[in-house]
Amino acid sequence: MLRIDTHAHVLPRDWPDLASKYGEPRFPVIHHGEDGRHRIYRDGKFFREIWPKTWDPQERIDDYARFGVQVQVISTVPVMFSYWAQPHQALELHRSLNDHMAETIRAFPRHYAGIGTVPLQSPQLAIRELERCMDELGLQGVQIGSHLQLPDGRHWNLDAEELFPFFEAAAQLDAAILVHPWDMMGSESMPKYWLPWLVGMPAEQARAACCLIFGGVLERLPKLKIALAHGGGSFPWTIGRIEHGFNMRPDLVATDNFRNPREYLKRLYFDSWVADDRALRYLLDVCGSDRVMLGTDYPFPLGEQSPGEGIERLQLPQPDRDRLYHGTALEWLGLPASRFA
Repeated sequence: MLRIDTHAHVLPRDWPDLASKYGEPRFPVIHHGEDGRHRIYRDGKFFREIWPKTWDPQERIDDYARFGVQVQVISTVPVMFSYWAQPHQALELHRSLNDHMAETIRAFPRHYAGIGTVPLQSPQLAIRELERCMDELGLQGVQIGSHLQLPDGRHWNLDAEELFPFFEAAAQLDAAILVHPWDMMGSESMPKYWLPWLVGMPAEQARAACCLIFGGVLERLPKLKIALAHGGGSFPWTIGRIEHGFNMRPDLVATDNFRNPREYLKRLYFDSWVADDRALRYLLDVCGSDRVMLGTDYPFPLGEQSPGEGIERLQLPQPDRDRLYHGTALEWLGLPASRFA
């Protein structure tokens, strides 16, 4: 059976040191230590350790083969979004990352598809880079963050009117969009116990989903193909409360879109990584197997360590397994199965 992991992060071994070039320490930099360890630093502080399987395409293929997974849909690590940066500086980083991704796919076309990254703080630049990703690099779409912090300190949620032309272009190009949480809410007030990742990350996805729904983005663009990483975060599990608020206080909730938010569970896509068998069953119950696809957050420790294990444990009928392992992903990516034959 063809198995496609739709949520698999990749980085090149090296990328431009924009922190030094622009005197801006918020840009992530990579240090390859003499001890054989590879560490990302940001703002002069340790951010994350990565390993050769983060960039080595053959090592990744061999690693996945142990679990019967043949294809990875690669996307960058969200720390690289850099939405706070000046747009032309972020674009320089994004182009480098997208070029590396395209090179990986060209070298191993049967094992990789890709979704790039764009400087969303400048929607017009983002549109041009999205077009380059699709038309020149052969990528299937782009990954974006759950919200943006702009260079001038302002914030945009995904319902910002300034972002609508980007989403409109994505719909016209039939681009797959993966929304990934980043810059998690509560990071300043709950730094202990990894709570930004354990609590803030799911909340970020609910924020993103509600803004896309209540802001009318999905309503105005019915062909827009949006997937929410991490099983949609807390959004599917709080849909009852969200719907209740919509019904009881439409004066506060339904100001820009009068359609029931529950209906959009059948319009969005979700990956399968929810870390709990009962949660995955619930996700399938409320969304359907035609909206859910294998995703693992590879190669990081918060992800599924044995790709597809959660799906296997549910012992689903074969048609549902086919959708989860490849059918939904191929639909979202706009690719035929023969692409990986």
